[in-house]
Parts: sequence; structure tokens; C-alpha cells
Amino acid sequence: MRIPIRIITTDFQLVAEIDNYESLLIESSWGGIGTCQLKINRHMKYANELIKGRIIFPGAEKDKPYIIKHREIEVNERGKISENWIIKAVSLKGLLAQRITMPPVDKAYDYVNANVETIMRGYVERNAISPTDSDRIIPNLAQSTNEGKGPQTIYQTRFKNLADELSELSLVSGLGWNVRLDTAAQRFIFDVLEGRDLTVNQNTLPPVIFSPKFNSLKQLSYTESELNYKNTAYVAGQGEGIERRVVEVGATSGLNRHEIFVDARDIAEEVTPEDDGNSETPNDPVPRPEQDVINDLIARGNQNLAEYDQEEFMEGEVLQKSPFVYKEDYDLGDMVTTRNDDWGITMDARITVIRESYSASGKAVEVTFNESQPTLINVVKRSIKQSAIELRR
Repeated sequence: MRIPIRIITTDFQLVAEIDNYESLLIESSWGGIGTCQLKINRHMKYANELIKGRIIFPGAEKDKPYIIKHREIEVNERGKISENWIIKAVSLKGLLAQRITMPPVDKAYDYVNANVETIMRGYVERNAISPTDSDRIIPNLAQSTNEGKGPQTIYQTRFKNLADELSELSLVSGLGWNVRLDTAAQRFIFDVLEGRDLTVNQNTLPPVIFSPKFNSLKQLSYTESELNYKNTAYVAGQGEGIERRVVEVGATSGLNRHEIFVDARDIAEEVTPEDDGNSETPNDPVPRPEQDVINDLIARGNQNLAEYDQEEFMEGEVLQKSPFVYKEDYDLGDMVTTRNDDWGITMDARITVIRESYSASGKAVEVTFNESQPTLINVVKRSIKQSAIELRR
């Protein structure tokens, strides 16, 4: 079974539609940036149209666009060049990874106290849709309507990768994000998404239970780990030595306590009042209310601890004759129940990654519940971040 792939240009001109490839692997990610890999004989019709910068998407699924970033001629197991192109693409969300978060001209940080959706949309608006520098505009990018999803939180950013910041906000809130195609309006639409609750403990929607026992999974793997786990943060704000403001976030003790230090000296203790236009000299900074500063430090601690939560996740391949149909009964971002009675494990978990593979032998769907194991690059980022904190202390 091969799903057709459409090829369009970045100005929405249809180039071709193909289904003559050897294999296709599509990975969709709730909080991160998905990928797509296509193998096709270079002599096949329209194979020459799969070039860097083109956008591809499966069938009519305009919520799964991928932009081609890489292609290579495959080398076979004998080390000889084959006739196959390997095409690699990243989801259109990757466009936001091409921008960093610039603070407002008159401020050190882009500081926001709002619901998570508003924070995410604001960063996209100010850095990719309507930035001060017009060279930073991503052409044809627009936003859907803000519905105020997610909890109220405090967040600030400065010179960080925009996509990384959106992924971080997704992690701490459970919201997802995407960039989809609106071919009629010829726009790339940024969305903030909220998954459905399909667990067995709710009675609003039909529950979805992934379990070998219920013939919904072909295979299942389970991981529980606290190798990278932290549950208590000492968050240090401004000041020097014993005068430095430090708050503790978390309330565990003994063997169950796992501590981390968070450098938050960027959280301001003072604020400069807005100029009323009547003064010839700049307004002097005034102290912020102490509780506001403490709230900011607590929020920063919780955000950092979310990166070091206990790892408990499952991965499994969905049976072709499963009672639950992808895109109908469940989708990326939904909360479902996973169960393996032999292991004595039942877990309500979010679907964070879905991998679809298509080839002559058929279609397969693999699902990851909760976050998967941290990648090497994420571990390295954490180590660099912690090393930088130690150097500044």
C-alpha cells in the first residue's frame, strides 16, 4: 500500500503527484519537529521534482507538510551506488527553527505572563510573522485564532531557537503545535493544539485502550527510568554571595529527593516605568514587588524540572486490524490508556510521536506514548546548559 505524495512549491504551485516510490516513512511529533524519508528510483516519473525547498505532503493531509532539506544517492550493502534517491524532509514546523527569539528593542528579554497558547503565538508573531526587522519575516506564514489554551505561566526568552522554545512550552503545558498548509489562502498556518482525553477514566468520548490483550497492538515496549530525574530545584535570582535571592521549588525528602541548581539571574528585580512623554530624562528603575519576583523564580524552576521528569513511556506497533483506526478513533496528541496485564502496567499517556511507513508490503503505524528516551543531542544540550550554570556561579 502506497499513499500518494503531492509535491508543491513554496508559493503553492502543484508540481506533481507520485506513488511510485519504494518506501516512505513519516514521523509526526506533538511537541517537536517531525521528519519524512522517501526512497525512490531516480528513473521514476517525477522523481527529478523531489528537490530541496519543495514541499511534500501525503494525500490530502495538509496538516502534514514536509519541506525537502536533503537528498542523496543510496549506496547498497556492497558499497555500490544504487539507482535510488533518498529524500529527507522536515515538517514545516522546521521553518520556525530558522529563527531565534529576539527581545524587544527596549528590553533585555521578551517577558510574558499569560496562558501558554498566547505566549507561543506571541513569540511566533514577533519573530516570524511581524518582526521589527522585515528580513526576518517568513513569507506566507499566518496564525489561526487564539483560543487561550493552556495554563497561566510566566516565560521569558532571549536569543533562543524559536522552535526549541515552542517545544519547551509544549512540554510544560501538554499543548502541541503545528504549521499546516492552507492551499486556498496560500498560507502556512501556525496552530496551537490540544489533544482529546480518550482514557478509560472519562465518559465523554469513547475510550481508546492500547493493549496486546485487546488486539490493538502488535508489539509493545515499556521503559521506566529516573536516570535523568530531578524533582527539587534551587532557583537563584539576582544578587551576589549570601545576598543572592534563592527559592526552593519542590517538596520531597530523603532518598526520593533529586536536586538541581537553576541559574535565573536574568529575572529582573527592578523595572523601568514607561515614559509618559513629559520627562526629558529617562525614568529611573523601581523595585518590582517581591512576590512577583518570587513567582517568576518559581515558574522558572518548574519549567526546568519539567525537562528532568521521570521517564515512563511505551512504544508499540498498531495492528492492521486494530479496533482503533488512526485519524478516526485516535490521533497525535490524544490521551489514551495503555495496558499490559502480564507486566501489571496500566498507564494513561499522551500520544507524542506517530510513525507511518508505506511500502509495497503494506502500511505500518508505530506509536510512542509519553516522551521517548532523550536523544543524544538533548542530553548534550542539558550538559552544556548545566556546565554554563556552573561557570557563572
